[in-house]
Amino acid sequence: MIQIQNLYKAYNGVPVLDTINLNIRRSEIFGIVGQSGAGKSTLLRCINGLESFDNGQIVVNGTNISLLSEKELSSFRRKIGMIFQNFALLNRRTVIDNVMLPMECWHYPKEARRKKAQELLELVGLADKTMAMPHELSGGQKQRVAIARALTLEPDILLCDEATSALDPAITKSILELLADVNRQLGITVVIVTHDMAVIKAVCNRMAIVSDKRIAAMGDVADTFLDEPPSLLALLGKKELVVPPGQAILKLSLRDGGIDQAFLHGFVSELKLDFTIIAADVEQFYGTSAGHLYLRLDAANLEQARVYCLSKGMACTAVAAGGRPGGNDDVL
Repeated sequence: MIQIQNLYKAYNGVPVLDTINLNIRRSEIFGIVGQSGAGKSTLLRCINGLESFDNGQIVVNGTNISLLSEKELSSFRRKIGMIFQNFALLNRRTVIDNVMLPMECWHYPKEARRKKAQELLELVGLADKTMAMPHELSGGQKQRVAIARALTLEPDILLCDEATSALDPAITKSILELLADVNRQLGITVVIVTHDMAVIKAVCNRMAIVSDKRIAAMGDVADTFLDEPPSLLALLGKKELVVPPGQAILKLSLRDGGIDQAFLHGFVSELKLDFTIIAADVEQFYGTSAGHLYLRLDAANLEQARVYCLSKGMACTAVAAGGRPGGNDDVL
């Protein structure tokens, strides 16, 4: 659906995106995260042709956008909707007039504009607000109007640039549920740029982390949080768990459920090993659950415990104080 290859962009000779490679699948909800200034919003604007780039290519639905003329770009953007943090509504126009605006610009017949706008306002739960003015709406309602407006030209792709950053958690949840509904009902590919990991966990199928102008990690959301690449840990500000001298920590990866008592009992009954559960961080993601369980045990028993876990099909990372198994230091 969206294929980005070796994308490079600079402002006044200063790189803001460097060797970006990304593949976004049709009808998925894809999240792009990173620190402020990492280049994620610039990347989003490159996808719909609002920003040019210096090298590489972006192919959207089979169209190489760098080969398009200005007129062709304008037509191309009809199939890409976009919503922003600040809603971008016209304050002197009613809700339904705001929704009809893109169709008005493309000279749709008046009756067709009004019919489509009313259908979309019903879809976003604002059928009773057609004649309201923007100042009469809450922040969440304004964003719903913006989503309805972005859908008027029946886009294949919906780009969301920090679309929930100005909203409180409860309203954010309702907007994310709406985006998920739009994705399911209309089959629209949704790309979400955000700095909020809660947004990624709640609604995205896959994700990419932009760090230092590059894609530092990419993959299934739950798998990425299980793997904990350095770029993710930096974004989360996750504290290191120090391994005491003579001790070891076994970090077990959990997906779609927990660990049954029989598994843990095996450490005692089969291996004759003592252990202590010191932490757990299982979380809910969009359509699944994932996380880690941390066990502390004697360092001398670490390899035996690791082999036991693998024999039971349990993914794990094992670290002893002062050791570097798997390329890790003596922290998790």
